[in-house]
Amino acid sequence: MSRENIHLLSHPRIFLGPKQASAIWTSNHPDDEFRKTFLSLRDHQETIQVNSTSTSLFKMLAQSATRARMASTVARRGFHTSRPQMASPFHYPEGPRSNLPFNPLTKHFAFRYWTFMGVGFGLPFAIAGKIIATNLSLP
Repeated sequence: MSRENIHLLSHPRIFLGPKQASAIWTSNHPDDEFRKTFLSLRDHQETIQVNSTSTSLFKMLAQSATRARMASTVARRGFHTSRPQMASPFHYPEGPRSNLPFNPLTKHFAFRYWTFMGVGFGLPFAIAGKIIATNLSLP
């Protein structure tokens, strides 16, 4: 089918009679077979997408129902993942702050904390500065 024929069929102001339209559509052009094949493949693909969507939706709902059932079964059996004493807000039987390597309740905690943070932040810069100064002093 030529471009003119397609243009005539799609133009909103041109009305073709039944004989003219059938003559245009029944032409033996090589693209006609391709067009028919493409349209049938497209329809088949849409059918597959609709069927697979409904199947996947059913599977998804079935899996979520199974998960919900299993969760209630596990809760009924009384399975626990940790000891009861680990359920406390501090997680250690010795009490709060027992897992820290320092004591934040002492009088000198603020000084020690900020000294530690300052050294940790400044040490890489000091090392880089020393390396740069050493490299620049070479002749």
